[in-house]
Amino acid sequence: MAAVGEGTPSSRGPRRDPPRRPPRDGYGVYVYPNSFFRYEGEWKGGRKHGHGKLLFKDGSYYEGAFVDGEITGEGRRHWAWSGDTFSGQFVLGEPQGCGVMEYKAGGCYEGEVSHGLREGHGFLVDRDRQVYQGSFHDNKRHGPGQMLFKNGDKYDGDWVRDQRQGHGVLRCADGSTYEGQWHSDVFSGLGSMAHCSGVTYDGLWINGHPAEQATRIAILGPEVMEVAQGSPFSVNVQLLQDHGEIAKTESGRVLQISAGVRYVQLSAYSEVSFFKVDRDNQETLIQTPFGFECIPYPVSSPAAGVPGPRAAKRGAEADVPLPRRDLELDLGALRGQEDTPGGLLGSSFF
Repeated sequence: MAAVGEGTPSSRGPRRDPPRRPPRDGYGVYVYPNSFFRYEGEWKGGRKHGHGKLLFKDGSYYEGAFVDGEITGEGRRHWAWSGDTFSGQFVLGEPQGCGVMEYKAGGCYEGEVSHGLREGHGFLVDRDRQVYQGSFHDNKRHGPGQMLFKNGDKYDGDWVRDQRQGHGVLRCADGSTYEGQWHSDVFSGLGSMAHCSGVTYDGLWINGHPAEQATRIAILGPEVMEVAQGSPFSVNVQLLQDHGEIAKTESGRVLQISAGVRYVQLSAYSEVSFFKVDRDNQETLIQTPFGFECIPYPVSSPAAGVPGPRAAKRGAEADVPLPRRDLELDLGALRGQEDTPGGLLGSSFF
């Protein structure tokens, strides 16, 4: 009786290794000589043909249709190195046609692909849940498309290599709207902005900023006006640019007119003081560019239904005259509103 030596099959039976040659027809398993690929599935004439699964040693795989040894038809491909997965149509091993790409980093794409890249019409959701629907070229947003941004802004227009370029409309979440030309993802060329504040600008834009923006408001007419409280009055103004020219492309700015009585601090031993009348509810003083402070005083009469500052209303109800030694009427306060910087269309809104 012969002894069982090294290399002799044990009583458990011989080990069944994968065949060294690919199966001819039917179902079979084959490990390629480099051991990096393993195929399980249908064969025809010694080639992968029909449904099968090709596994890679790094954890990647493809499962789906094969034709004459090639990955062609409907299938699912997973890349271990990126974590991405594509389900859809394949031609000669590459995603080609239509399908869905799921990204490990977040988001997904559904639409047309060519040689594994987004190409044609598609629907993209990125990792920030921003949504784009439109045209793609070379894996980038390119051509007409719509984008919903995470801050609620919506863009509908032209794209060039992932940037807004050409003509487009931006509707901001705050109600502002821009329609016009774009370049390199910013307003550039002719365009119209209707800002949520009511300001509108229709003209030339350069690198995201209006080319003829108003920077100050000039008040026209006399320096001194006699106005009865509660009576209507008008003020003529002009919007001016930095170099002094009139800003004709802008409208809708609001001029706020405030009136006040000059505040004079008396000595501690003075017998008369306005704040002694209303010590518990002192109104915040208005800072002026003339080196002194004012106490707010209503231009419109509260009795006419136009609410005024609280301190002024209380003073009217108390019917207490303003001591001349404490307060001096500043008729130039109205003039202090001119030369106020614009800034409503600054880059912070875009």
